[in-house]
Amino acid sequence: MEIDILKDFSFTPVEKSKIDTFDFENVQFGAKFTDHMLICEYKNNAWQQVEIKPYAPIQLDPSARVFHYGQAIFEGMKAYKDVNDDIWLFRPEENFKRFNKSAVRLAMPEIDETRFIDGLKSLINIEKEWVRKGLGNSLYIRPFMIATESGVIASPSNEFLFCILLSPAKSYYAGKIKVQIAEYYSRAANGGIGAAKAAGNYSAQFYPTKLAQEAGFNQIIWTDSTHTKLEESGTMNVFFRINDTIYTAPTSDRILDGVTRKSLIDLAKKEGYNIEVRPVLVEEIVEAAENGTLKEIFGAGTAAVINQIEAFSYKDKIYELPNMDEVGSYALDLKEKLTKIQNKLADDSFGWTVKI
Repeated sequence: MEIDILKDFSFTPVEKSKIDTFDFENVQFGAKFTDHMLICEYKNNAWQQVEIKPYAPIQLDPSARVFHYGQAIFEGMKAYKDVNDDIWLFRPEENFKRFNKSAVRLAMPEIDETRFIDGLKSLINIEKEWVRKGLGNSLYIRPFMIATESGVIASPSNEFLFCILLSPAKSYYAGKIKVQIAEYYSRAANGGIGAAKAAGNYSAQFYPTKLAQEAGFNQIIWTDSTHTKLEESGTMNVFFRINDTIYTAPTSDRILDGVTRKSLIDLAKKEGYNIEVRPVLVEEIVEAAENGTLKEIFGAGTAAVINQIEAFSYKDKIYELPNMDEVGSYALDLKEKLTKIQNKLADDSFGWTVKI
């Protein structure tokens, strides 16, 4: 097997691949991983050599700072295989830039493009057989960084571990979902870390989401601290269609600058849709639902791409959305166009796809 590893990388191959025992037809998102992973340590104020090695547990001291003070960030990306067996990334430079923005916000070291982008390409070249063709199939990519220095003093770590994991994936959500608009809990605050891909952002969502699920909903649409502005849906950015215009909130300290979000905005403009990026008020969405002008709500993110929302709850009242699938769903149209670009089934006039 020919492997394209940069000269400063070390590679330890797995003794026996598990690919022949992997069930690609029944994939649980993010539950199983490929044969190898990439790791790189930061110590003595410098990033060390990149290693690509067999997927295995990581050993950490019980006092590692990540366990006590939560210095942990991550990204979510995907690789796609086209009909010619070429493998493509989708806007990896955006994930690289956002990863470093998250690092700065959490007092962690920025990583260089060689280790992040070139390291990722080398890892995927090794694991290329794990990328399956066909719409809906992809290889989910999880780069992350954690604080590893030992000691429970409340200060930033001086040592870190950067790692990339790969996981075969299909569509993250199946079917349409029902959501609850947050009236008490908030995902993030002004001046906080809501715009960072920080692990703590997600753990803070689990309890309110659990309550929503117990009430019969799949996810929460998060609101700002005043609970008057709509911001994100679960782990996704969220879009609202009133009549023939799409609305989505601007990014801020509280809202993640999603790669899928910005791609959909650009794609919608190119396709001639009316789209406005501005604060979206709870009261205007409720009013639009009541007068029949609210046509669609959909979430957008790397894992889900686009996830349609069929109903939402606010102040104990449930609002059903019309089924636009047969009469011109903007969500389905944009999802089809974006996934075709990602899978190299349509022309990429934006230059978003990067060949490995």
